[in-house]
Amino acid sequence: MEASHRSGFDRCMTTSHHVSSHHPHRVLVTGSTGKTGRRVAVALTAQGVPVRATSRRAADPRDRFDWHDRDSWLSALSGVDAVYLSYQPDLAVPGAAEAVGAFAALAAEHGVGRVVLLSGRGEPGAADSESALLAELPSATVLRCSWFDQNFTEGALRDVVREGVLSLPAPAWRREPFVDADDIAAGAVVALTDPSWAGTVVELTGPAAPTLAEVCVLLEQASGHPVTYLPAEPAEFRAALVAQGLPGAEAAFLSGLFAEVLDGRNSATTDGVARLLGRPARSFAEFARDAARAGAWATEGARR
Repeated sequence: MEASHRSGFDRCMTTSHHVSSHHPHRVLVTGSTGKTGRRVAVALTAQGVPVRATSRRAADPRDRFDWHDRDSWLSALSGVDAVYLSYQPDLAVPGAAEAVGAFAALAAEHGVGRVVLLSGRGEPGAADSESALLAELPSATVLRCSWFDQNFTEGALRDVVREGVLSLPAPAWRREPFVDADDIAAGAVVALTDPSWAGTVVELTGPAAPTLAEVCVLLEQASGHPVTYLPAEPAEFRAALVAQGLPGAEAAFLSGLFAEVLDGRNSATTDGVARLLGRPARSFAEFARDAARAGAWATEGARR
């Protein structure tokens, strides 16, 4: 099979050649049903690393982790010595830095040696959370990431291709170096299993930064569905989110956050994926082609 046709999980398993033999005893993976947490848990398990996969809605109390229930932190940390940490809904929300700092202090008390935090580029609130983590656990690793490719297949933008319009509070010429969640997960596994990444902040992006209009072209070429970019004012974007059923406060937060991180501050690419994995980051074009082949945007009738 050609490399460009490999599944994302295959890529996670075969490209982390920087990984040392210093595997942790057991890794706590928070948000294990999310885009990156699920991939991290699978990749670690494939390497023979025991995983405690937790989520907010886990049926078994032993597998439950809720940022608003500190008792769940204590049980989740029992018997682990490394953590993959993701915060819901976003590290930029008020109170996130305090919660991350408190968790980090508790982890340090329990002898956790390695923590990898999923963070976002260009978010002052996320930067505060990173600082709170590193103040308690200087050996932690921060993976500061661009927007995920998988937002178009597993997230808020998954209906964009079928509906034919991508609308965000940014001009069509704004560039965003979307990064693949499989690359993030593979990088997290390296950071969790190779102590040389302790105490570092690594920015992860795709290998190129297409404009938002070019993203639509790539989606259209891959899927065969017409996709147009339509810039929106923040107020318009917020109203659209409310119309989709989001509470007003959450819609206001997201519209402000999107306008902030899409103001051009994050347009530059980095070599973070290549440094972690020893190979180039996956391109958005490759992601879109593979997603289309997998039927990500096929109609229900076409899937049968």
